[in-house]
Amino acid sequence: SLAGSFLLLVAMASLSLTPMNIFKAGADEERAETARLSSFVGAIAIGDLVKSTLGPKGMDKILISSGRDSSVTVTNDGATILKAIGIDNPAAQVLVDMSKVQDDEVGDGTTSVTVLAAELLREAEVLIAKKFHPQTIIAGWRQATQAAREALLKAAVDHGNDDEKFQKDLLNISRTTLSSKLLTHHKDHFAKLAVEAVLRLKGSGNLEAIHVIKKLGGSLLESYLDEGFLLDKKIGVNQPKRIENAKILIANTGMDTDKIKIFGSRVRVDSTAKVAEIE
Repeated sequence: SLAGSFLLLVAMASLSLTPMNIFKAGADEERAETARLSSFVGAIAIGDLVKSTLGPKGMDKILISSGRDSSVTVTNDGATILKAIGIDNPAAQVLVDMSKVQDDEVGDGTTSVTVLAAELLREAEVLIAKKFHPQTIIAGWRQATQAAREALLKAAVDHGNDDEKFQKDLLNISRTTLSSKLLTHHKDHFAKLAVEAVLRLKGSGNLEAIHVIKKLGGSLLESYLDEGFLLDKKIGVNQPKRIENAKILIANTGMDTDKIKIFGSRVRVDSTAKVAEIE
């Protein structure tokens, strides 16, 4: 029995020392310097990709999607470009996700944060090569972030109590934002429209209350801001095009019964259910 116990212990020891594969089939593992280099290369490549679109002299990129729903998009928006490309590098994916968060929370600056992060990693790669510990570099970045925040707060000017200066600041911000967009040649006109639309929100910040209706034809300068409801519908046949002091019914359900396309025919029904049956 002693020999049997010894053999059992040996078998259990050999079983515990057997390497176990925890990766899925086809998965690759990178360690140490190789993993670090891969992260640097992927993130810096993303920054270099969108760097040329940054600023008022930034260039547009043409995005061509293949497949059944193929389309061509011309844009210099960082979030749009990064969403359209396929990425298999984890560090690069972090930068793409960061640009999405910037777009959702702020609505602008997607290219700037991506390029800034990529340049920080480019400098970090040099420091890593000089044997600086990554945590030391991160601690330095946190100190630099705090110093930058203090400098910005010190240089900031509050014009919230002066309506004229406050509106002028908003116009300058809008012009700066539009300087790198396709509307740069009409930035003064659209900056004024944007500021007026935001001021009508009266500080609520509910951008869903602002709707943009696009109509083909005409010039960009014919764009205008209107307060109220604009319905993209055609006037019914033989119906007046202008009514003063009208009573308006707003319903959250469809009321169209124009699916019957048999012209010249007349149908008499006693309920809308009968109309649905005919359609």
